[in-house]
Amino acid sequence: MHDDRKLVEARLERVLKERIRPAVHPVTTPLAVAIWSTAGEPVPVADGLTAPTTPIAPGTPWGLPWGTSWFKVTGTVPAEWAGRTVEAVLDLGFTPRTPGFQCEGLVRLPDGTPVKGLHPRNAYVRVGSPVAGGEQVHWRVEAASNPDLGASGVPFRSTPMGERATAGEALQYVLGEMRLAVFDETVWNLVMDLEVLGELMAELPLDGARRWEILRAVGRALDAVDLQDVNGTAGAARDELAGVLAAPAAPAAHRISAVGHAHIDSAWLWPLRETVRKVARTAANMTALIDEDPGFVFTMSQAQQYAWIKEHRPQVYTRVKKAVADGRFVPAGGMWVESDTNMPGSEAMARQFVHGKRFFMEEFGVENDEAWLPDTFGFAAGLPQIIKAAGATRLLTQKISWSRTDTFPHHTFSWVGIDGTRIFTHFPPVDSYNCDMTGRQIAHAARNFKEKGVATRSLAPTGYGDGGGGTTREMVAKAARMRSLECAARVEWEAPADFFAKAEAEYPEPPVWVGELYLELHRATLTSQAGTKRGNRRSESLLAEAELWATTAAARTQLPYPYEELDRIWKTVLLHQFHDILPGSSIAWVHREARETYARIAGELEAIIAGAQRALAGDASGGSELAFNSTPHRRRSVPAGGASALTAQGPDTVSPVPREGGGYLLDNGLLHVEIDGRGLVVSAYDRVADREAIAAGQPANLLQLHPDFPNQWDAWDVDAFYRNVGSDLTEVRALSVDGASVRVERAFGASRVIQLLSVPADAKRLDIDTEVDWHETERFLKLAFPLDVKADRYASETQFGHVYRPTHQNTSWEWAKFEACNHRFVHVDEPGWGVAIVNDATYGHDVTRTVRTGTDAGTTTTVRASLLRAPRYPDPETDQGVHRFRHALVPGATIGDAVREGHRAQLPERRVTGSAAEVAPLVSVDNDAAVVSAVKLADDRSGDLVVRLYEAHGGRARATVRIDSCATDRAVLTDLLERPLPDTEPPTAVDGGVVLALRPFQLVTLRLPRA
Repeated sequence: MHDDRKLVEARLERVLKERIRPAVHPVTTPLAVAIWSTAGEPVPVADGLTAPTTPIAPGTPWGLPWGTSWFKVTGTVPAEWAGRTVEAVLDLGFTPRTPGFQCEGLVRLPDGTPVKGLHPRNAYVRVGSPVAGGEQVHWRVEAASNPDLGASGVPFRSTPMGERATAGEALQYVLGEMRLAVFDETVWNLVMDLEVLGELMAELPLDGARRWEILRAVGRALDAVDLQDVNGTAGAARDELAGVLAAPAAPAAHRISAVGHAHIDSAWLWPLRETVRKVARTAANMTALIDEDPGFVFTMSQAQQYAWIKEHRPQVYTRVKKAVADGRFVPAGGMWVESDTNMPGSEAMARQFVHGKRFFMEEFGVENDEAWLPDTFGFAAGLPQIIKAAGATRLLTQKISWSRTDTFPHHTFSWVGIDGTRIFTHFPPVDSYNCDMTGRQIAHAARNFKEKGVATRSLAPTGYGDGGGGTTREMVAKAARMRSLECAARVEWEAPADFFAKAEAEYPEPPVWVGELYLELHRATLTSQAGTKRGNRRSESLLAEAELWATTAAARTQLPYPYEELDRIWKTVLLHQFHDILPGSSIAWVHREARETYARIAGELEAIIAGAQRALAGDASGGSELAFNSTPHRRRSVPAGGASALTAQGPDTVSPVPREGGGYLLDNGLLHVEIDGRGLVVSAYDRVADREAIAAGQPANLLQLHPDFPNQWDAWDVDAFYRNVGSDLTEVRALSVDGASVRVERAFGASRVIQLLSVPADAKRLDIDTEVDWHETERFLKLAFPLDVKADRYASETQFGHVYRPTHQNTSWEWAKFEACNHRFVHVDEPGWGVAIVNDATYGHDVTRTVRTGTDAGTTTTVRASLLRAPRYPDPETDQGVHRFRHALVPGATIGDAVREGHRAQLPERRVTGSAAEVAPLVSVDNDAAVVSAVKLADDRSGDLVVRLYEAHGGRARATVRIDSCATDRAVLTDLLERPLPDTEPPTAVDGGVVLALRPFQLVTLRLPRA
């Protein structure tokens, strides 16, 4: 037989495009359209509904950047259409781009009731099926003219469109046709049949009979279509395809649990306020689709987004609540937002689950068992025990499929965290959280699934995401045809919990992955938008202080505990940990608002702290000055979580003295630091251990500048080749003494740096305060510490502990981790001696190891903190301006020292004048390895005290936790939501405290009634 395959395939493509798809709406009539626009913030719905409109014709430009237009759409269904299905097709001026990145709309009835959302893949609104004829159509469309930041066709091109003040006033869109149309369901189903079969056919081997069987059926169907009468012959064409569509899937076919999905970024290429509307549009569409198809199941995570719908679109929320109650609209994940997981601190990561799960339980009576993070940029090693402590046991993500160097070996596996906790984890092999049910995607999922032979199931989050939109009726139709289709995977709509239950049942002993799930991509998100990152870290610290002192004041005085304020502020901080805000990958508008928000909540938290400490300190006229210590460790004479009156003492820091040959010396008898004439640290000598910390001939406190122009994803990525070229900033503009500090001034490019270096009187620590007035473009600034330490691995703080990473690059897996995340410290050591680098606001860093040449063939381990970048997309002014960083070099540090110094850098001592001689700690621990991370009152407002702590050194620890003003004999161990843990013995009560035996990195939450 002659090979006419290409001929038939080309025929299918053209006939579908030019004849069959247009015949879905064979008869149309125009609607009357009028418009009212505003360039500012969206107006209340009532205002938009009643605003005066002017007529607008197709082909007319509309929509200022970030503006809102209200369209009035009216018309009458022709009488001759009686008995037919009619819908409106409303084209706002959509471009070929996918949904979520351009104009969008929400259709409303004249009274404001939401009908459904509009986007380029979902532009229809059903009028009736069947219609009687003569029906009046009267709608309002609230349309957002959000700029398309990729409209140039050149990805990652710098654009001013990400900030309203710089976006200009050019109208963004040209109105398309708005028409009433007869909907021919038979033709539409023919389109679905041909698309499914054509896409499946393209994935099958050429030498397989099934491909040719489908090809011949498609050819017969195309023969059956009269191109002059598609609507009259579509049924006959469908008959020709019925046989190949009815052939069932093989029993061993891969099984895909499809779940409707719209991963909506809470901010990214649009501001937060626009996401409020995006989630409402998507939820309106999905509840409508749920009503249309009885088998469809949709899932949405991020409690914040539900809260937005509840507050701003209550009518949509009513529909959502009903669909949730029916089990069709499934809250997933149990987090406040789909946050970054690398950078949020311990308590913040815990509170993501606390606030998210509590919202779902209170609003819907739902508690899910999975964390749902399809798009987060890698996963910290401390996350498994946080997930488990929140009452969940499962995780879903697919982002690791984006790794560029190594292919992750599993799709279903057991992920083990730093404390040994195991979480059942699934990576959908479809390699997308925006599956649209194409044959290519379904075939890829089946081929790609790495657990073949031992497991059969995977999950496919199905629908348009990022900017929203969700699942379409076309995706639902394709899934129905692939429920059991020969040579295709079996597709069935299922809720995430149902998928996980079946996957665990068939694969009870999955392979194990230990430690962080590192994404070999998007490494620069640890550094981009330094102002946002500083705001996050400061907010986390202020919240810890506010809870500690407000709790202490509530227990010791009559000061009310600020439940509402703390709840609201926590939710605001958690929102800004979303995985495109904290990572620095959003438009300028988002980060400007973030900086403003952080400043506002800092003021609120400072007021809470000051009020509580004032109540504890007593009469301000009392005359004594109390030092309040918020850290979990004793600070000089001040106990952790307490305050003491200051006594006469010497200076806090030692004074610099001139150094022979230029520069200065700083020496407190414990640490001897030499700063040369260039302002570089050439020696940091541990007098106690008789050991030099700085590698010979390689100065520390060295600023290094690299070019930074990744191949793509500018704000997200730093590519390995950046290290090939760089310059050491050794030129000094001025070197002087500034009080008890050495002041170093430098200038480079259009930027300047001022550093203050000091040594405290009583600690082996060099403090480095760096101020950078940054005006570079596409540059990467690092702060380097070459250390005379032969370290095979280094410790990096993560949530509730630390993770070890190798310093070598033996394999591609190690090489790929050339930029990684730390929280407050990085620690390197040899047996018996180590060095810590601590910080107050940076996350990105790199650690490398080299062997020195010459007579001293020792090993240098270099730790570099990443300070600033200057990408041009999506914010062309990223980080321009003044930034301040604080770092400390701590020679002779153990892991315990690193933990203590990290908290010290984050939580400064506060001094308050009052009549009290001291404020005894509400909570005290007799073992520094057991670190308190939170002291607060229970969220249920019972007045119970909640104390959270963890083992921080990575070993076994026995600790007595003494708790004042509480019934310690009634202490219970709880989960993160402060609920008693089942089947758990209460801790042993002793003499006003409880005894805990902690395993490495174990996280414990105690709840105690107040006496």
